[in-house]
Amino acid sequence: MAVTRSLALLNLGRIPYKQAWQLQKALHGNHLVKRTNQDEGPQLQDVLILCEHDPVYTIGIRTGGYPAQEQDRLKSLGADFVKTDRGGLITFHGPGQLVAYPIINLKNYSLGVRTYIASLERVLTRTCADFGLSAKTTKDTGVWIDERKIAAIGISCKRYITQHGISLNCTTDLSWFNHVVPCGIMDKGVTSLTNELNRDVTVGETESVFVNAFKDVFDCEIVDFEGFDEQSLQKVYSVEQNYTI
Repeated sequence: MAVTRSLALLNLGRIPYKQAWQLQKALHGNHLVKRTNQDEGPQLQDVLILCEHDPVYTIGIRTGGYPAQEQDRLKSLGADFVKTDRGGLITFHGPGQLVAYPIINLKNYSLGVRTYIASLERVLTRTCADFGLSAKTTKDTGVWIDERKIAAIGISCKRYITQHGISLNCTTDLSWFNHVVPCGIMDKGVTSLTNELNRDVTVGETESVFVNAFKDVFDCEIVDFEGFDEQSLQKVYSVEQNYTI
């Protein structure tokens, strides 16, 4: 059967976390509204955002253990600190890490939340496999090389439309993880494609491998987000301009 689903790829490059989250919320809102008037905003369907972030620690809806003084400690390291509405506990995003935010309608893929997370795990294990690495899933979320976490998953889903997503360590400076308990999982390490392969594996090299794996797992066609220039981005941001992160 021919693929009928399409997914628009939007590569933002390096972007501050809060700005990327604002964009996610705008795309999510437009997806729900299903605008028909082009003048009110770009016509948007399912979207896959790829990006890197400046150093930032983010926490999910379970915020226990991170009082103001702990947040200040982490900020003093040179990273931002952001409370989000995703699932999961604390993690780090920064340069050298591939971050992907699928803004998709799960009904288009006949998926529930659990099967969606499992599909993201398959994309990540497939990506690692394409680099010659044997990655696995465990009872803990994310994707692992032995006892070392190479990729994290944290999502939210409202009215079947997803936000947030995954992060895959490529050339990430892993020392940032030393200052927290990543995802609240004790006695486990973190790793990267670069560490495991003993060579630099950049985000740029990883992107196409990840996108191809996503295409195969989600059985969809990847199309360019055409005509979405900086002016259009600012128009989308304006949808959420009154939203305070």
